[in-house]
Amino acid sequence: MTGFSWEGLWVFLNRRADDVLELTRDHLVVVVISIALASLIGIGLGILVRNRRIARTTVLTASAIAITIPSLALLALLSPVLGLGWLPTVVALVFYSLLPIVRNTVVGLREVPLSVLESARGMGLSPTRVLFTVQLPIARPVIMTGVRVAAQLTVGIAAIAAYVAGPGLGEYIFKGLSSLGSKNALNYALTGTVAVIILALVLDGILILVARLTTSRGLRV
Repeated sequence: MTGFSWEGLWVFLNRRADDVLELTRDHLVVVVISIALASLIGIGLGILVRNRRIARTTVLTASAIAITIPSLALLALLSPVLGLGWLPTVVALVFYSLLPIVRNTVVGLREVPLSVLESARGMGLSPTRVLFTVQLPIARPVIMTGVRVAAQLTVGIAAIAAYVAGPGLGEYIFKGLSSLGSKNALNYALTGTVAVIILALVLDGILILVARLTTSRGLRV
């Protein structure tokens, strides 16, 4: 195997900086799209089942079972139906993102104190207004935690989506692993892996900031 050197890695990065930036951008875009879709679906499901015990248990159990499916296996099953590239990647990422978002939505809404809900109803608010003006704002920090967990999952799984020609940094990781022994094999794998880690940390930091800015000061921990 060709020996690794920091000088060689620096030369590699200089020559492929534009390529790395493009792959990072694609990785971020596919994650953001998937998290946005998963949030719409997951929060909606959480709202629908929060007060229905059987439906709530069914949805949470199904989500928990679904997340145990190996990502490579799911991508392999999706590719004959959805083809290669962005579509199977987004579907898989949404699939894996649902559990933490649905679970935290249910937990956050159900942890709103009963006394607060009774006060809101006593002021003449309709159930819909209670949900959107009282419950969801109070539950937002818990829901955002679920979104953050989902984001970390999708950043990692998006790299594996290179198996079905998915966009992002997984291309470099797979290229490095498939060419072990060649001159730049370790450079490809290391660049892709480190970039994924940095992207995950940056995205988590952004979500923490968004959660803080959108949460009422009285609810901040």
